[in-house]
Amino acid sequence: MNVAERIIDSVFESDEVFRKTLSRAIKEDLGLTALDFAEKANIPSSTLYKILSGKREPNVKTLRQIIKTVKAIEGLEKGEFIAVIAARPVLDNMSETKKKICGNLCTIREYSATSMEEAIIAAVRAEREGAVALVCAPIVSPTVEKILKIPVATIMPKNSLIEAIELVAKKIN
Repeated sequence: MNVAERIIDSVFESDEVFRKTLSRAIKEDLGLTALDFAEKANIPSSTLYKILSGKREPNVKTLRQIIKTVKAIEGLEKGEFIAVIAARPVLDNMSETKKKICGNLCTIREYSATSMEEAIIAAVRAEREGAVALVCAPIVSPTVEKILKIPVATIMPKNSLIEAIELVAKKIN
């Protein structure tokens, strides 16, 4: 669940849950101070402080502005994200769907593929859905680089390759 969805869900739980969720989202998920967020949201900082302290409930207009700003910061309004194409077991080991890179919060969207054909189709679909970059396996990256207009990076396994070799070596002994 993304940050905006968590904030929306918290609105329906209670005022206290909403305040805590919004405060945590601003500080931890978005990495901003309340003042910075208020400026980005075009909300008076005093209004945001009153909401966060429980001295005021947000009106619908303010709540819309908060959600719109969170989505914009997350890159969800434009649909901007980095796509990762890999087999399901690799994707299951991914723990982050957001990562702060060069000061920007990047959304990471997973695309599962079990064949070259599925990987190529997933790459094209990811670009059409708004991916700003793509990460994929070395076996498919040369092909998708030729057909996509977005940057493509190649997954280069290190530790996982050694672990797989050790695992298979144990199976043959």
